[in-house]
Amino acid sequence: MPAMTGVSPLITPGPTPFPGMVWVPAGTYRMGSDQHYPDEAPAHPVSVDGFWMDATPVTNAQFRHFVEDSGYVTFCEIAPDASQYPGANAAILAPASVVFVQPAGPVDLHKHHQWWRFVAGADWRHPQGPDSSLAGRDNHPVVHVAYADIEAYAKWAGKQIPTEAEFEWAACGGSDGVFPWGDELAPGGRHLANTWQGEFPWQNLAEDGHVGTSPVGAYPANAYGLWDMIGNVWEWTCDWYSPRHAKAEAKACCIPSNPRGGMRDDSFDPAQPIRIPRKVMKGGSHLCAPNYCRRYRPAARMAQPVDTSTSHLGFRCVSRP
Repeated sequence: MPAMTGVSPLITPGPTPFPGMVWVPAGTYRMGSDQHYPDEAPAHPVSVDGFWMDATPVTNAQFRHFVEDSGYVTFCEIAPDASQYPGANAAILAPASVVFVQPAGPVDLHKHHQWWRFVAGADWRHPQGPDSSLAGRDNHPVVHVAYADIEAYAKWAGKQIPTEAEFEWAACGGSDGVFPWGDELAPGGRHLANTWQGEFPWQNLAEDGHVGTSPVGAYPANAYGLWDMIGNVWEWTCDWYSPRHAKAEAKACCIPSNPRGGMRDDSFDPAQPIRIPRKVMKGGSHLCAPNYCRRYRPAARMAQPVDTSTSHLGFRCVSRP
């Protein structure tokens, strides 16, 4: 992989526009990977302008401030409009969100419904369901936010949602390794991100000291001063999902600058009868494990329907000069 280029992250274009943001320098890097999942390919060079980024995912405390100030009600707290989901089971057309429920023993990894549950009453205030709360979790990433929710937050905050290229570049932290810290997931046995240890989804050894989400900043920041870009929670980007990256340009003069993802109409899941557009999410989460989801890498990506919130998906914002 070619070396990345960019200016020092210490050289900023001026004062921080908002508290808690750090400067990510402009640079050129090799986006994607040819060594892992098919939708990460082909690896290809892109250039990204410098931008400001939240140093951590948006926390429950920060999201609470937004809700209290604006009166906003999240997508999963409102019963879905049945007309938008023709043929859907009426029983699931209730305020609800998707929650990870750990099975008691080994299960078929091809049947994800064995650990994901659509739980009525689960939302950002009640991350495990209606009987749970945010007690002790003010500094954890907010979860159970659909794409409309993060757009509303960003607009209220005067910020934007990162593109996939911006997020991946920022997550690399100037490194060209598999991970921001090198090529080993846990060098010397040291856990540098909140991921799953043990056999997913039934055996969580919690060798890193955390079960579920962790407080932001619990693991070392990358070289740009960004925390939790890998693991803890997946994070939304503003790009539409496509099953493969665009082909690499043959000439250095034609390297894409500030690329955007696929087209909305190409983002639908062809296996689903109801057409819901999908965005790209990045970074992996505390549920990513070597035996199931090796997506705790900057190049990794997954599709996420815009109307779906989960217990392992959050976000952060950027501000472009």
